[in-house]
Amino acid sequence: MSMKPLEFDRRYGELEQVISAYIGLQADDEPDKPSEALQAYLRHTWHARPWALASAEQQIREYARNPPGRLRLSLGEFYAVPDVGLPESAIRDWLFVVADHLKRSIEQGEVPPPSTPRTHWEWHARFPELGQLLGGWFSQDMPDEFPDHDAAVDDYSSTTDPQLVARLMGELHELLALALEESDYALAVADLGMEVDPPRQFSPSGWLAHLADSLGGAAKADYGPGSAAD
Repeated sequence: MSMKPLEFDRRYGELEQVISAYIGLQADDEPDKPSEALQAYLRHTWHARPWALASAEQQIREYARNPPGRLRLSLGEFYAVPDVGLPESAIRDWLFVVADHLKRSIEQGEVPPPSTPRTHWEWHARFPELGQLLGGWFSQDMPDEFPDHDAAVDDYSSTTDPQLVARLMGELHELLALALEESDYALAVADLGMEVDPPRQFSPSGWLAHLADSLGGAAKADYGPGSAAD
């Protein structure tokens, strides 16, 4: 019988977050050098959820000490580590290396400086609501579903909780504050799920700024007469 969500999260929730950071990347951690994937996890988690690092170290080390057998994996009683490009015989040693890096980072206070996201996982971990908008409303099917970009944004804002729309606005301003090159903004929105080009009159950053302004104007328009917004 598969584990219930609460039990899974207690035992493997943060382990799964770490492993997710390796999707599409190499698990090439060395004892003296964390992989690009682990560096991305450390960089984001230190600044967003620093308390989770200790849970990750504990869960990974415990899993490596007591790896599940095939039967228990088939019954859903243990977390099955996805394919990270390593032979099965090397997984256990690799997990110990990862746990050691996490432990050293915590004990020595090695906090990575803020930085532009460098991996697919890190982009989505840092800008989750923007990824939701771009991946859900601006896929390659967008021209068949909406007459233009503004219509897609209107649909998003009218069907999404206002608190999530506000979160999106914050993410847009944070992304624009990175002051990237236009080519890097194009790569960023593609990494976050956008499969169509911005409207012709906008550069990628220009459209993100227009999007932030549009959503901000819509939020102000929701205030009634005599409200605090007046």
